[in-house]
Amino acid sequence: MINQELLKSLSIEEKDALKNTLESIINQTYIVENEYKELNKSYTNLRQIIEQTIEVLPNAIWVLNDEGGVFLNNSEAKNLDKLFEKIDLSITSDETELDGKYYLIKINKDGVYDKTIVTATDITEEKRKDRLASMGQMAAHLAHEIRNPIGSVALLASTLLKKVDLKHKPLLFEIKKSIWRVERIVKATLLFSKGLVLNKEYFKVSALLDELDTSINYYTYSKDIEFKQYLPDIEIFADLDLLSIVFQNFIFNAIDAIEYDDDSEQGIVEIFYEDSKEHHIFKIFDDGKSIENKDILFEPFKSTKTKGNGLGLALSMQIIQKHDGNITLTEEKKGFKIELKKHIVN
Repeated sequence: MINQELLKSLSIEEKDALKNTLESIINQTYIVENEYKELNKSYTNLRQIIEQTIEVLPNAIWVLNDEGGVFLNNSEAKNLDKLFEKIDLSITSDETELDGKYYLIKINKDGVYDKTIVTATDITEEKRKDRLASMGQMAAHLAHEIRNPIGSVALLASTLLKKVDLKHKPLLFEIKKSIWRVERIVKATLLFSKGLVLNKEYFKVSALLDELDTSINYYTYSKDIEFKQYLPDIEIFADLDLLSIVFQNFIFNAIDAIEYDDDSEQGIVEIFYEDSKEHHIFKIFDDGKSIENKDILFEPFKSTKTKGNGLGLALSMQIIQKHDGNITLTEEKKGFKIELKKHIVN
């Protein structure tokens, strides 16, 4: 409140000066208020931009205040509360595992604003690739070491087959089957490890069936399995050797599924063909044991079977994708669909 006695004691000039001063203060107050509003609006906009920016980032981000509380975070971070609880804020970098996934943790402390920025990046796929690369190198080395002695054993078996008595020949045939299986595993391992080079050519489907018949004769199984094929003898432009490996893998998987099924001593493996505008479509069905874990079907070095090395389906997918195709599970009944891109001549 303005002292009335003091106001009365002022001259007209002093009163005008006081009035002007008050008006100036009021105007300055409005200016400061508007500047505050603009500054607050800018701050709000800046925070929204920051929030939107960290929201679109693929890694989880936490911004902590000086007391260690979460000042700001994104959706990825909100979904990883359990991971945040495991983070040691006293370090600058770490790797942490949670629920089968691996995360790279980075911690940056800002001494000026007393804020700590924590990021967590999912590196599960990178670690998987590194692990596969290491396993692939080891498998390739072993395959090279095995190849020479197996070749010698195969040569000796062929020589013995010509000389032994007829009653011993079935035993040698079984040895040759086992050798063929090992050679096939070695070939698959080297193909998977070194990469694929396609040698495409035109060939009839009958050539592919001949390769399959030969392979089935070398494969060991005990149940009465009927093989049915409904394939037109059309021409395909692809790598016959590699495509034969693909079909062998799926036929052998079907045989194994029937062998592992304890409910029956018989089984059926069927191969169908469907035509589409852009793809040759092959479907392979069997009535054997159902697939236990669909998530690891095409994962290298993983298998639910006691036979095999876990490379068959992974290599098959690699070969078909190299042909610009794809492999999926069928929906109508148990089996696989192989889509092979057609070679269209312009």
